[in-house]
Amino acid sequence: MAMEKTYDAATAEARIAALWQAADAFRAGANARPGAEPFCIMIPPPNVTGSLHMGHAFNNTLQDILTRWHRMRGHDTLWQPGTDHAGIATQMVVERELAKAGEPGRREMGREAFTRRVWEWKKQSGGTIIGQLQRLGASCDWSRTAFTMSGAPGAPAGEEGNFHDAVIRVFVDLYRKGFIYRGKRLVNWDPHFETAISDLEVEQIELDGHLWRLRYPLADGASYQHPVAFDDDGTPTAFETRDYLVVATTRPETMLGDTGVAVHPEDARYRGLIGGHVVLPLTGRRVPIVADSYADPTKGTGAVKMTPAHDFNDWAVGQRQGLRAINILDTRARLKLRDNADFAAGCDPEAVARVVEALEGADRYAAREWVVATAEAEGWLDGIDADRHMVPHGDRSKVVIEPFLTDQWFVDTAKIVGPALSAVREGRTRIIPEQHEKVYFNWLEAIEPWCISRQLWWGHQIPVWYDAASNQYCAPTEAEARAMASGQALTRDPDVLDTWFSSGLWPIGTLGWPAETAELKRYFPTSVLVTGFDIIFFWVARMMMMQLAVVNDIPFRTVYVHALVRDEKGKKMSKSLGNGIDPLDLIDEFGADAVRFTLTSMAAMGRDLKLSSQRIAGYRNFVTKIWNACRFAEMNGVWEGHATRDAAPPASATANRWILSETARARMAFDAALGDFRFNDAANGLYAFVWGRVCDWYVEFAKPLLDDPATAAETRAVMAHVLDQCLILAHPIMPFVTEELWQITGARPKLLAHADWPETGEEAVDPEAMAEMRWVIALIEEIRSARAEMRVPAGLTLDLVQTALEPRWQAVLGRNVALVRRLARVGEVVVGTAPRGSVTVAVEGGAFALPLEGVVDIAAEVARLGKGLGKLEGEMKGLAARLANPRFVASAPEEVVEETREALALAEAEAARLRAALARLGGG
Repeated sequence: MAMEKTYDAATAEARIAALWQAADAFRAGANARPGAEPFCIMIPPPNVTGSLHMGHAFNNTLQDILTRWHRMRGHDTLWQPGTDHAGIATQMVVERELAKAGEPGRREMGREAFTRRVWEWKKQSGGTIIGQLQRLGASCDWSRTAFTMSGAPGAPAGEEGNFHDAVIRVFVDLYRKGFIYRGKRLVNWDPHFETAISDLEVEQIELDGHLWRLRYPLADGASYQHPVAFDDDGTPTAFETRDYLVVATTRPETMLGDTGVAVHPEDARYRGLIGGHVVLPLTGRRVPIVADSYADPTKGTGAVKMTPAHDFNDWAVGQRQGLRAINILDTRARLKLRDNADFAAGCDPEAVARVVEALEGADRYAAREWVVATAEAEGWLDGIDADRHMVPHGDRSKVVIEPFLTDQWFVDTAKIVGPALSAVREGRTRIIPEQHEKVYFNWLEAIEPWCISRQLWWGHQIPVWYDAASNQYCAPTEAEARAMASGQALTRDPDVLDTWFSSGLWPIGTLGWPAETAELKRYFPTSVLVTGFDIIFFWVARMMMMQLAVVNDIPFRTVYVHALVRDEKGKKMSKSLGNGIDPLDLIDEFGADAVRFTLTSMAAMGRDLKLSSQRIAGYRNFVTKIWNACRFAEMNGVWEGHATRDAAPPASATANRWILSETARARMAFDAALGDFRFNDAANGLYAFVWGRVCDWYVEFAKPLLDDPATAAETRAVMAHVLDQCLILAHPIMPFVTEELWQITGARPKLLAHADWPETGEEAVDPEAMAEMRWVIALIEEIRSARAEMRVPAGLTLDLVQTALEPRWQAVLGRNVALVRRLARVGEVVVGTAPRGSVTVAVEGGAFALPLEGVVDIAAEVARLGKGLGKLEGEMKGLAARLANPRFVASAPEEVVEETREALALAEAEAARLRAALARLGGG
């Protein structure tokens, strides 16, 4: 059956995906040669609630390229898939579904019933992203799909894995070693979900707000001289007597928890007050004035109110200065003052009663309004300033996050961080690009205790039980805990573990640990982790710490850190900006191969991708180009009786020897690029070879060879082999179209996904053929460029005058003159001097001239080119001046600066082309 005229990606991709699935093509060890070395990648597990976004598409495309490449090379390959249970996200989704259906909420339903509903939701809807990854072409071993809650209590049939047991065992082990403890610390608190959240789950949003200035009276009748006028040098010239300090705050309600005021030790205004006290309005609490370098004399009033229980910076100052921490909020960010002994201590009882009456149970923002109104009414509101500042929000709940002092479970990271630092310093794990090592070291060297508890119901419940005296019993099961407690009645800790704790065990947990499975022995440590730079701290560093603490080994040998996918203007994609691109829409429109190739071609190390649909459309043309090359081969009998062959066929024609050499070179360059994780170089080199060398030049060179009975059979064999090699090399990046072509172009003993990767090297390169055909191509390209620059009509044939040529190249021209005449639209090639009105064509070892007298007005062309060059040089001067202006570079939006650089680069390239054209005409 003849090939279709065009490639239909939509139908072909579904058919090829089914073919791979039926063949179990991606199982662990598929296509492995005897004694093959293992290659293992762990997929960064997407949230079970998630759907494919451009970050996923990019990250998984790179992983798939490496996996397919290693599998075709005969390595024992495993790409381990799975999803994360995503505590907050999943709980939110299910609660939303319950509300939509008008069913009882989580609290009315109870913990056991609610988690049962979550499991039901996971079974019905939780695999969406897996199907989407399969549409992208991800070649994971889907039979091994893992889940970070498999085997947990209440898990339904099909979720019997041991991941939960592994998580619980690690917690117990680390607890017993003294690496996990329960303590009171400040955490990010989400009042909507009523749980602690990690830094990664906090997004900073810039908002318009206010800065309220409040007067705190000095205690014990103290006063000081405050400067109110200054000379040109900033020296105070006038003072006023004040018996109060002015503090500024964006959260006036937190003053109820103030336990100090900090001033800089070198601030002359307040130096005499250090060691004294102020009396808080509303409560009458005396709080000390302390000297701390955190207080910046140049910001605000220079006096900073300290609320250690509700601000991370204040907490740090409080720890240094010994200040009390008073929590004034409940878990929903409402005022909790009644029976709050910490709040009442040291306060005027009547003042406490008044505040409790006014604010108990009030929302934080209602409390703010009351505090500000009372301050104004009582005369201690010094003023209100407009202020725009960053406000932390929960990335799921979208509510403002509160720093909150609460009892939580922590990993004492200082005790386990050392091996993770040493592993990278000693090179046992390599992070590339290397600049990300600095980020890794900076975070781990300054690491804080890791809060691992969450006040949720969906997750791994902490395996700690308490007796009536609050003694702790940590054990894998309640029965073991009761045995430790001599049979006492126990109550289990209601909290669950942070999802980063369980995903921190992803490498060993998915391979069956704690059982000594064959997969664990074979694939651990894993080979490569491919991840975004934004989770180096949150996931990569924690996996390093956890695996080293649990099994005393690194989780992966190499970490490849990629950049972000941005929009075509360089802005980060987001729903709020409306500039997000759905990869599934792109796959529907352009096909998965075009999307994958676009992402790969732009994956330069350390450089964000600027994605546009126009780029993807361009690479869809590349897919079409390969398809058309195979159709050309079919129409010329290349595929008749063709079967896969490993070795290149013998060749005598120079063009055939040349393309076989180019194919070997392309394979070596592709392997070198992927071996160094230079994905963009691999893609762009492949593009240049397949489109430029094979589809353009070789197809044209082959036409006369196919017409000649003496060379036709050889050329058909060479073309079949070269196109096979193109399909093999392109398969890791463009798996669908290449597999489709593989299936319809010959007798294949196995899938392209399992085709033997070529190992040809320099021994397959024919230097003479390479040099000869490259010279011929250079001559044709120079003639074509000259014709285009002079705007010679495309169908017009011109004679070519040979003005000088070394003997070596004379012989080359003699053997290939027919190709030059055909592809450059040249008539006769004559030896002589350049006639008047001709344009020069220079190549290695010789020179030629194209006579244009009567065809082109040379003087007019010189004038046209000169005018265009002059205009360009003016534009270039203006662009260069903008970029040389430090104020422009510093203040203009990043995308504007980048667009200016790109415009200058394009202008410089065009100017170089015009200068070359003028030089050809003798006008430059």
